[in-house]
Order: sequence, then structure tokens, then C-alpha cells
Amino acid sequence: MAVALTMARMKLAMLRHTFHGQRAQTAGTGAALGALGATGTIYLAFVGPDLLAAGYAVWLLGWMLGPVFMGGGDETLRPEYFSLLGLPPRRLAAGLLAAAFVGVAPLVSLSALLGLLVAGVRLGVANALLAVPAMVLQLAVFVLLSKVCVAVVALALRTRLGAIASGLLNGAVLAGLGQIWVFLVAFGQTGVPAGVWYLPSSWGLLAVQGAWWALPALALLALLLLGAWAALLTRRAGATGTSARGRRPMRAAGATGAIVAKELRTWSRDLVRNYQLTLALSYGVCFAASPLILGWNGMMPYAGPIFVVMAAAMAANQYGADGTALWLTLMTPGASDVRGRQLAWLSAHAPVAIVLTVTLTATSGGPWPLILALLPALLGGAAGLVPLISVYGLVPGTDPHRRAGNPLRTSEDDGGLTGQAYLTLVLVILTGAPAALVAIWYGWAGVAVGVLTGALCSWGFGLLAERRLRATGPELLHVMRTGRKPHTTMKSRFDQLSKTQKTIASWCFGFGAIPLVPQGILAAVFVANDMLRHSWFLATYMPPGLRYPVAAAFILLGLAMYGTGVWIVKPRPAHGTSVNET
Repeated sequence: MAVALTMARMKLAMLRHTFHGQRAQTAGTGAALGALGATGTIYLAFVGPDLLAAGYAVWLLGWMLGPVFMGGGDETLRPEYFSLLGLPPRRLAAGLLAAAFVGVAPLVSLSALLGLLVAGVRLGVANALLAVPAMVLQLAVFVLLSKVCVAVVALALRTRLGAIASGLLNGAVLAGLGQIWVFLVAFGQTGVPAGVWYLPSSWGLLAVQGAWWALPALALLALLLLGAWAALLTRRAGATGTSARGRRPMRAAGATGAIVAKELRTWSRDLVRNYQLTLALSYGVCFAASPLILGWNGMMPYAGPIFVVMAAAMAANQYGADGTALWLTLMTPGASDVRGRQLAWLSAHAPVAIVLTVTLTATSGGPWPLILALLPALLGGAAGLVPLISVYGLVPGTDPHRRAGNPLRTSEDDGGLTGQAYLTLVLVILTGAPAALVAIWYGWAGVAVGVLTGALCSWGFGLLAERRLRATGPELLHVMRTGRKPHTTMKSRFDQLSKTQKTIASWCFGFGAIPLVPQGILAAVFVANDMLRHSWFLATYMPPGLRYPVAAAFILLGLAMYGTGVWIVKPRPAHGTSVNET
């Protein structure tokens, strides 16, 4: 008990001293989103138990899969910190579990679990009293399942076969969740699936409803997960090195060729990059193949472009993942690091994307102009945007040789990595939009536009990244080494805003895409194709006369949010300065 309380106090002290600046803003945004989700979950308790059980199933999936895809979860306290204390595995696991309850995510999840209390109060006093231990045990199961999933994947990443298998499995699971509507339609499921009641996320609700076995089952599951986590922690301590046998010497004609060779070796040997590449490949194939269950193969040709977009998002923090190795580039005159990385990225991903796209488009019978226009545009856009976003929005990472027993933990800034990945997804998709539109309107002319835009994006964005790297290389190295941006004497327009203005601008830029793209543009597409009552797209649930107006209103809302954000951060002329003054 003393160990658990001590670790909890350590975690609280570390969070108190680390949550400041950009990290505090990211945590605040995440807490606000989580609070909205928790409020919606509590509301489901008033609607009906089936929807509440489905809501808790979503929270369970979020705890299990979120840390796996976004940096390995919270590791403010790592098991390696206590390796010299000689603590027994179960005692160490119990202490780390107590520390895991300290943080924003557990607090938000506990708020969402207040729905159990609401459901209990509606049934009676005894049911309300049962809701209190059910909430605690349900949260413990959420946290422990998250820790076990991360530990299993981290253990698998120690071997090449395990990294590839984990990437394939997790990519398939993520794609399945993204296409869940396909499976619901295929199996004739129009409401909440009955299977959610069999998931551990519903056992707390079953206990509140009077199922005598549910509360002991939750406690037993928590103990089993704690034991499994303790066993995985002992395996984590025994990291093994890699063998140097069979390695061919690197040969290159020049500095850029050496960078290409180094990057290709990294793509073939770094288990984290192996995992990321196979996850993107599995996601692209499974996402495009899911509609085959309904007998529709129209999405199969898009597996290659989807793979390119996902692979770019996974590699968005390219320089941050390499850590302080940037000093080697800065000390090598004449080396074009950005161009070398671009060539290496294309060499590792373009052949896979081309084979995948050509094969699946041939088996599906087209549409050839659209697919052949999209592929070069997205490849060039990704090759240019990956280094550009990495040098402009660098997230400080952990040096590969200093990574802990969890290889997924490549940075301490989970929020920064998540935002960087989503930004890359959106921007890479936008680079393919011109070629796609031309291909839809004019057919094969879109292929020429795709090749041209891909080449321009790769060359232009790469040039901007290279100039940025040469101009601010020492500053970037400082950020990667210390995790802090160097102090500057000049303040940007954003720094001059008030706290309220910063908050409004952040919300406009952060959430403007939600009404604009899914609730506006995509909802209008679904309405046009008679895809009604579709997922969470509000316009598809409206009466016939309101479907397009609701979608249009969301589009205008999204544009207004972005316009408001731009207007707030737009530079203003200094007071007393004439517009015509030179």
C-alpha cells in the first residue's frame, strides 16, 4: 500500500511540473474533448441501457487501441525507474497501477462512468450503492486492459516477425472499426448489437441491474489482468540486442546517396518502422476490402492511395523519431538530408503502393484514370509533406538507443504526435484533390495533372523543408535535445493574443474540420447516394426537405470557424502606422 501511494504522489508531482506551455494546451484540449464524450455517455444513461452499454464498449476500445496507435500510452513513471529497488513484479505492477489512476484520461473516464450511478439511481437505492464499486472496478479494468495491450505489442516489437504481425493485426482492427457500418449492414444489425453485453465494458452495468455475478467477475478480471501485466513487466526488463551477422556494408557515391542508404537500412531494420509500414499496409487493404462483405468491390482500387496516406501520417515525425542524430547531418557539408530522406521514403513505399494499386484496380475493373491520377499525386505530396511537417512541427522524440522497454514510446508528447498525424492525413489528401477532380471531369487528363502536382509537391515542399533545416538546424537540435523551444526576442502574432483569443482560435482550427468535412461534405455525399441514417452524420437522419440544408449549414459553420480563426491570428498594422507608409 505504501508503494502504491508513493508512486501515485510521484506521478502527481511529475504532472504538476510538466504540464505547462504547449503540453498544457494539448492536455486541456484533450480534457475538453473527453468531457464532451463523458457528458454524452452520461446522457445515454437517461436514454436506455442498450445505448449506455454501447457507449462503454467505445470507451473500452479507446483504452485498448488508443495507446497502441498513439505512442504507447502514458509512461510518466516507467518500470525501468524502479529496477534497482528489487520490488516483486506484482508489487511493482500494483504501484504503477495506482499511479496510472492519476491523470486526465482516468479522471475523464471516471466521469463517463457516472452513467452507472445514474442508471442505478433510476432503479433504486440498492442499485445506486452497487454502482460505486462497479465504477471503480470498471475503471480498473479499462486501465489494466490498456496496459496489457501496450505491453503485449511492445513485447512483440522486439522481433521482426512480431512487429510485422502486430502491425497487420492492429491495422486490420483499426480498419474494421472505421468500416463498422459495413459489418452492421451485412449482418442485418439495425440497433445496438447484442454482443456488447458480453464485453467486460458492460459488466459494471449488469452489476447495477442486479446480475449477482457481474461485480465478482469484474474484480476477478482485474486481478487476472494485474497478474498478466506483472508477468509482462518482467519480460520487458529482459530486452535483447540485435545480431550484426549478415549485414552488408553501406556503399554510396556521395553524401545524398549515403543518406538514402542509411534511411533504407533504417526502414528495413528499425522494428518500429517495420510496424508502422505493415500497419499502414494492413489498414489500406482491410479498409478497402471491407465492403466486399456486401458484394461491392468499388473501394478495392483505393487500397494503394489509402496506404500512402496512412504511411505518411505514421512517418510525420521523421526527424523527431531520429532524435539528436541530426548533428551528424549538420556537421556534414553539402549533404542534402531532405532529398535523401525523400528518395528513401519513396523507395520504401512507392513499389508497394504501385503493385497494390495496379493489381486491385485490374481485378476490380477500374476506374483507371482516377486511380492513376491519385497515386502519383499522393506519393509526391507525401514525400514532400513528411519532411516539411517534421521540421516545422517537430515533436521532440527519444533517441532510438535510449528507448525504454516499450518501443512504441518514441516521444513523451502524445498529443503532439496525434495532432501531427491528423494534420498530415488532411494535407496529403488535399494534395490529391486537384488530380482527382480533373480525372472525374476530364478523364485521362487527370493522370498528367497527378504526375505534375506530385512532382511539384515533392520538389517544392522538399525545398522548403531543406531551407528550414539549413536555417534553423541548431535550433531544431536544441528542441530535440532538451524538448524546449529556444527563447526568441520576437513574438509571433499568436503569442500576442489574449488567453481568450488563443482559446477561440485553437478551438476554431482544431474542430472546424468536424462540421466542414464529415457533417457537411461527406453527409451531403451520403444523402446524394441515398445512404440514409448513416453512422453519426446528422443530415442523413433529417426529413427529406432538411437533409441538404443541414449539410450546407454544417459546411458554412466549418468555413466560419476557420475564417474566425484566421481573422483572430491575422497580423494587424501597428497603431499609428499609415497603410501607405513605406
